[in-house]
Amino acid sequence: MPVGPGRLPGQLLSAYAPVSPLRGVPAPAAEQGSPHDLAVAHAKYFDSATDNLESPNTVYAATLGSESGQITPGNSMTWETTEPQLAQFTFAKGDVITGITRDHGQAVRGHTLVRHSELPGWIGSLPPAHVQAAMTHHITEAAGHYKSEVAAWDIAHEPLSDDGTFRTSPLHNAWGSGYIAAALRAAYPAAPGTGLSIDGCNTEGPGAESNAMYNLVSDLVADGAPIYDVEFQGHRALQYGSPGGTQQNLQRFADLRLDGAVTKLVDVRMRLPADATKLATQTTYYRNVIEACLAVAWRVGITAWDHIDKFSWVPSAFPGQGAASLHDENVRPKAAYATVPCEPGGGDEGSAEPGALKAQYRTSNSAPGDHQTKPALELVNTRGTAVDLSTMKVRHWITDQSGVTTNSTRCDWSPLGCSSITHRAAAMSSPKAGADHCLEIGFGSGSLAAGASTG
Repeated sequence: MPVGPGRLPGQLLSAYAPVSPLRGVPAPAAEQGSPHDLAVAHAKYFDSATDNLESPNTVYAATLGSESGQITPGNSMTWETTEPQLAQFTFAKGDVITGITRDHGQAVRGHTLVRHSELPGWIGSLPPAHVQAAMTHHITEAAGHYKSEVAAWDIAHEPLSDDGTFRTSPLHNAWGSGYIAAALRAAYPAAPGTGLSIDGCNTEGPGAESNAMYNLVSDLVADGAPIYDVEFQGHRALQYGSPGGTQQNLQRFADLRLDGAVTKLVDVRMRLPADATKLATQTTYYRNVIEACLAVAWRVGITAWDHIDKFSWVPSAFPGQGAASLHDENVRPKAAYATVPCEPGGGDEGSAEPGALKAQYRTSNSAPGDHQTKPALELVNTRGTAVDLSTMKVRHWITDQSGVTTNSTRCDWSPLGCSSITHRAAAMSSPKAGADHCLEIGFGSGSLAAGASTG
């Protein structure tokens, strides 16, 4: 389904398709009209940060509910908000957000369980051993409360300084850098099946902080910590220039082969007042980071923090600056909203324009009662150059029925050899009518020559 006039949000989102995006992969049965619907066709998401105090704005709330498939609470789930007094929890503000997402069929990304700031004042007065116990208890209670609502958690938020050293906090003072692995391990049993991540503020391009983050993540992976992905905050500013090296930096994190990875393209601020020249430069900045993400075969999405200038955090944090979001004060999309034109996935099975990679599909099982789906899939390369199969993913959307509670996958046969095939059945973060899981098939190695098929 090509993007047409008025489909600007989808243009921005569908730019996050993998390298050589597959055409003809069956999309969910839901109507594809919003940015998130278009993103789901590539197993991506469109997310907006918000807090409950902003929701009474009806135009804003309508846009939030119709365009975003996932919501990140800005400050409604932080430690100081949910446990203002030791062992006294209140989840009222976060529950408002989860109520909004239930009304709109959206997922939730929890933000955030531990951070150097937004901590309750009482924690600084505890002895180190008690700080450790308090952190574990807080994570267990907060993650447990939202385990049926939150699809992913920002576990450790901005643990590093610009120079790559760990930020000072009661947590680091009590535990050293080990508090991050401990936080991940505390959240894992409290919220089973939830994606757990860490993120940094100045890590999307090369530099001391991104190098330190890479080393930290590498150590966590080597140590077997349950880390699912890494987030990169794009709080950019026109006056500081658009950082280079983003693609290369993202690629090295992708090479760590985490289960999932997301990029936060958050905002691009400017000195006020905004004018046509500044807005044009802002559009270029958005385009640069989107193209860098597009060039990396990785699971990526976009989080707008917030997606309207009226509720942006920027003016209060940086006096005299603003206009950083994708919508203006009146919820009208800016030029940056249409950064990269492209076509989302979907359409008829087996269809593809010349020069694309197409997926051909047929069902090998039509028995209604055996609780199995048996798709036969073939990739055909109509390009003039070879394609690296290790960058490819094929997804077939399914719905669990008749009381099915678990899914497993196996490869019956492949001309490439089943040992070269990776496969899993994964729950969608934002289920749609007719699709709540997807069967994901990938390739451990190999290439597909020009004009060839996988057989």
